[in-house]
Amino acid sequence: MTEGHELWLVSRSAGVVALLLVATSVLIGLTLAAGLGGPPPRRRALVAIHEQTALASLIAIAVHGLALLGDGFLKPGITGIAIPFVIDFKPVYVGLGIIAGYLAAALGLSFYARRRIGGKRWRKLHRATPLVYVLGLIHTLGAGTDAQSSWLRAFMLATAVPAAALLLARLAKKPRLKGAKA
Repeated sequence: MTEGHELWLVSRSAGVVALLLVATSVLIGLTLAAGLGGPPPRRRALVAIHEQTALASLIAIAVHGLALLGDGFLKPGITGIAIPFVIDFKPVYVGLGIIAGYLAAALGLSFYARRRIGGKRWRKLHRATPLVYVLGLIHTLGAGTDAQSSWLRAFMLATAVPAAALLLARLAKKPRLKGAKA
């Protein structure tokens, strides 16, 4: 390891972990939304895993950005990690990553406010969650140090294909009529 790059390595690792956790959470969420979660006990377990991976992804996203504050090469400063498109390093791709982070936080934490905002409104907002995943993929491909590596591209393809299929299954699912039994 090159001296002075420890925080960059922490950020890089946290970014990969965040992408893994977001992908997992989105895949589980789409599985549930498409009605493919199985019997009630399995669905309950999947909901719990979905929630925990979403929360863990928020921690990984925060570590990913905050660790860059100590990066001696990038030197982003608070504005560089907090305000989209102002950083000098690949501003569009980093900006999209920042937006994805904010969306992930807003959508993930909205779960705890769903009684206050209403279940119907919360579900409508929550439908934007796959956008977090897509923005994360774009951010990774455009600004990620490992974007050209075959292992990361294989992971992204291995999660993007089922995510697209599950999204199509979700969109094809007929909406439940009000008052209809499940």
